[in-house]
Amino acid sequence: MARVVVSEWVDGAALERLRERHEVVVDPDLHADRPRLLAALVDAEALLVRNLTHVDSELLDAAPRLRVIGRVGVGLERIDVAAAEERDVIVSWAPGTNATSVAEYVIGAVIALRRRFEAATSHVRGGGWQRQAFMGSEVAGSTLGIVGLGDIGARVARRALALRMQLLAVDPFVHQSTQAVQEYAIELVTLEELLGRADALTLHVPLLPTTRDLIDAAALAQMPRGAVLVNTARGELVDEEAIAEALRSGQLGGAALDVRRGEPPASPDPLAGCPNLILTPHVAGVTHQANARASAHAVEEVLRVLRGERSRTPAPR
Repeated sequence: MARVVVSEWVDGAALERLRERHEVVVDPDLHADRPRLLAALVDAEALLVRNLTHVDSELLDAAPRLRVIGRVGVGLERIDVAAAEERDVIVSWAPGTNATSVAEYVIGAVIALRRRFEAATSHVRGGGWQRQAFMGSEVAGSTLGIVGLGDIGARVARRALALRMQLLAVDPFVHQSTQAVQEYAIELVTLEELLGRADALTLHVPLLPTTRDLIDAAALAQMPRGAVLVNTARGELVDEEAIAEALRSGQLGGAALDVRRGEPPASPDPLAGCPNLILTPHVAGVTHQANARASAHAVEEVLRVLRGERSRTPAPR
């Protein structure tokens, strides 16, 4: 029986499956107490994390018996995968488990922004009832620009097509014969063309030196006046001060930001008081269903490695 440390919240059903076979130490706040976390890992053979536990060389050195790290989710920014591999520690992630949740968030946000739900709600809560002041726009017939046509981007495209949106995408790893491009009638274009034509823009790319501040003041200026932006990927992909200025000037008709440059954002927040702005605390992929899928996947991967089997989803470097 191995000792498994769980340093963040994990679905209860998945934990019960783990407890049937191993000793499990569960503390959802352990990630925030570094000394206690390191002490708990001294005899641990497995670690389950989400996106708050910082897995670095110090942690790995404090856990000499560690064999596997199960990531309940997909982001790997806080896990030093290379350092883990150097110590023969398997890092497994859960790709695709929250993709449906993120895709639904994007479509919901595009509709909410184009129909100005947030602004209209604030107006009514303040005692107003000016119907014409909040006349929105349909998504049918509008153009959605998708930056990054991976698993999530393709799911967004499928749902947008059902709403009769025109689809543009940019992705250097996708070509005309790609299934999603063919089946969802997606037009592959350059980023410049996409920005110039998209009534709504959604981002689904990783944070790299080439994607940091991808959407800055210059990019926003290329977009049709009144277009909307949704970012569920990484906060550093966008220049928040430029977005605030574009929202206040009306160049950007609305924005939904589920991720921020700092989480939680710094104070004062450059986006405070901006119109038609939806801000959520990194929850696009957090639904009951996605949590159950990701937790079950991560637990099964931990069990596989502890049985001496290979991980089915080793994290990419």
